[in-house]
Amino acid sequence: MTKFKVYVTDYDNPDVNIERDILTKEVDAEILELHTRDPKILMQKLKDADAILTQYAPMNREIISSLKKCQVIARYGIGYDNVDVESCTENGIIVLNVPSYCEEEVSDSVIAMSYALTKKLNFYHKNLLKEIWDWKPGVPIHRFDKLKAGLLGFGNISKFAAKKFKALGLEVMVNDPFISDEIFEEHGVKKVTFDKLIKESDILSIHVPLTPKTKHLLGKKEFDLMKNTAIIINTSRGAIIDENALINALHEKSIAAAGLDVFENEPVSKDNPLLSMDNVIATPHCGWYSEESKIEIRKKIATNVLKVLKGEEPYGFVNKKELGRV
Repeated sequence: MTKFKVYVTDYDNPDVNIERDILTKEVDAEILELHTRDPKILMQKLKDADAILTQYAPMNREIISSLKKCQVIARYGIGYDNVDVESCTENGIIVLNVPSYCEEEVSDSVIAMSYALTKKLNFYHKNLLKEIWDWKPGVPIHRFDKLKAGLLGFGNISKFAAKKFKALGLEVMVNDPFISDEIFEEHGVKKVTFDKLIKESDILSIHVPLTPKTKHLLGKKEFDLMKNTAIIINTSRGAIIDENALINALHEKSIAAAGLDVFENEPVSKDNPLLSMDNVIATPHCGWYSEESKIEIRKKIATNVLKVLKGEEPYGFVNKKELGRV
């Protein structure tokens, strides 16, 4: 009889061979693929799980409460808002994420969107389709190295973005109340208040997790405070922005443009007004992707689940403090 049952609820990858190789090499584990996000099926199938790997499936209180012997729930990704961490903690279940794996990729997306929107490439492209051959409709455009980049949150990805913005000559401002002054100094960025960041950024890039406190952190009030030439970039979670307020701000030209890799509701509806605007660049939550990052996340998530099954300390331990493991 297999000692550990490891369930994989759902995934975007072609297979789970990497995970299987890692998890079965050192412990007696069976990898079971469910290919579902249906809560009813998950309730039925996961009861005897020792470990669960999940991507988008909802790990809610009801499902978690039904688990008989689960030690760990690991989420493919940095965010883990589909996992009820509080319920996991109450049931003594370790929650894992992969906090470090796609810093290069997402920060590249931030820079690429910033360049494209600053240079108004999408706007000019749409004008050419309308047979408008003229540079003047795009004014004003300023030199990239004369702009101020504002980073809301200063985690791993934000640090990579700061390094790249600085290399391109931009002044970088950051707001993150959870980061020490020494970290700001180490990375050569300017610590500012939330309001100052909102008011003075030419490029505002969001790098905070989605929590009850950060949901709709940016809405009408904040957009009204921003420069009307400012652009906003969101590669974090869609609901951090009040999407209706963003649509209105773009229509009313309270801000100049937006680069969005995430939306309040995903997949985004084809009727979403943001997709038809020539001052918006939108991508399908793919900022994390490269062939290298796709392999990296699979290795890291499997390795850390293995550590839990072996009784070792894992990396990316979300509820470590709450479980009294510090």
